[in-house]
Amino acid sequence: MALTSWKILGSKYVRPRYRFDQIELPNGKTFEAVALEFRSWASVLALTKNQEVVLVRQFRHAAQAVVWEFPGGVVDDGESPLEGARRELAEETGYTTSKLIEVGKFYPNPALQTNLMYGYLAFDAEKTDIQRLDDAEDIEVHLVPLDELIAMTKRGEFDNGLQVAVLFHALAYLNRI
Repeated sequence: MALTSWKILGSKYVRPRYRFDQIELPNGKTFEAVALEFRSWASVLALTKNQEVVLVRQFRHAAQAVVWEFPGGVVDDGESPLEGARRELAEETGYTTSKLIEVGKFYPNPALQTNLMYGYLAFDAEKTDIQRLDDAEDIEVHLVPLDELIAMTKRGEFDNGLQVAVLFHALAYLNRI
């Protein structure tokens, strides 16, 4: 039996980008599904000339934890994922690069979210400016050797699943896995 799309019988927004759909399954049964219409996200594994990774640490409210991540965030309306990645790298860290390559894209949570996450690999990143943080951002910048980042991931210290997926794509691009 071939898989088929679900039929949307109707939709109701409870907030912008937060939708409830009445669904009819291929077997005729109905139920209510949630869809979060998030904008795309971009994240950058930025390597310096010394093969250090530019990492950020910040508090994440839902997890109630300070976590390690790559610079990144929401791709603004009218902006390409590449432009968003470049902007987020500069704003969050003050680092820039002329060598930015898309290494993967994936759905963060296709059961609930409509967006894609774009992973980028930057080469020869260098500090050229100061951080330009949003009002709700408090970010520390750290340089970590790539091999230490891999060890941190194995130890469970680099534990944001989306960031680990970007790391996987970057390591695959670099023929490290």
